[in-house]
Formats: sequence, C-alpha cells, structure tokens
Amino acid sequence: MILLVAGVLLFTGTHLYLSLAPGSVASLRGRNEGALKGLISLGVAGGMGLIIFGWRSAEHSHVYTPNWDLRMPSIGLMVIAIYLLVVAGRPSRVKRVLRHPQLTGVGLWAIAHLLMNGDSRSVVLFGGLLLWVVVSIPLINRRDGDWQKPEAPAVVSEVLTLIVSAVVYAALVWGHQWLAGVPVIMG
Repeated sequence: MILLVAGVLLFTGTHLYLSLAPGSVASLRGRNEGALKGLISLGVAGGMGLIIFGWRSAEHSHVYTPNWDLRMPSIGLMVIAIYLLVVAGRPSRVKRVLRHPQLTGVGLWAIAHLLMNGDSRSVVLFGGLLLWVVVSIPLINRRDGDWQKPEAPAVVSEVLTLIVSAVVYAALVWGHQWLAGVPVIMG
C-alpha cells in the first residue's frame, strides 16, 4: 500500500506544484523550460508507475460494501468521464460550458469507481484522485484568472469527438480485465 500512496502523492503533488507555486514554476520556466517540462513529466510518470505497481502489489481490505444497484449509474458516469477526457484534447462546444473537462472527467471516473469498489486500495487511489480534482479546480481558476471561452467548432468535430469517445470507451471495457484485473462485464 505504501507504493500506491506514494504514487498518488507524487502524481497529484506534481500537478499541484504547478498551481501552488506559480512563482517557482515561472522562474524555472524562464531559466530552462525544457528542464521544467522534463521534471514535471518525470514526476507524473514516476507517480503513474508507483500507482500501477502499488495497485498490483497492495494488500487490500474491506472498507465498505458497494451498492450493486449503482452499477448502471456508475457505467453512465464512466461514459461521460471518458467523453470529457477525450473532449479535453479536442475542440468542442463542451469547453464553452465546462472550463475543466479533463479534471471533471477524472472526478467522475473516480466517483464511478468509488461507487463500485469498497476496498482500501480503491479508496486510496480513487479517493486521492477525487480529492486532487476538488482542490485543483479552484487553484487553477485562481492561477489562470478569467476564463476565455473558446470558439465553437464545426458539428463535424463534435461528431468525431463522439466517435473517438465511443472507441476509447469500448477499448477500456475490453482491456479493463488486463489493466485492472477486474472485468467490467461480469459473466
């Protein structure tokens, strides 16, 4: 469990550093932007590696019993979460309504997983990432100031985003057994 906790702390801490220490980030960027990007990438990748190894090696215990009636709502949250994660990297009208689609997607992903998993390692991972999202959004808003809404893209772009989201979701459902050790579709 120590590796998992360390991974969540390194991953979230690396991201939070960008919002909590803008002066330090600006100073590093001014001296050597490549080095700053390298350090941030190293922190994020190291955090992900620790999360993966920590998840797979953690002895976990029962914390709470999930309500299996929430399975379908959880799957619905995951569909929206994946869509928002795809939207974050593409032009979309959603970005005119939602300032942080990627963080919102991670938050919905974490909630969906907390609804379906009541073990200690799930609480550490998904609870830790949900807490990071809740803290990050106001910090980023404060750091970045007023929100400049992007222009609305063509409808074709929105349709392509939906198609990409469906493919990503299908791939994650298919690969969930391999990635997390638990199939999405029991059966």
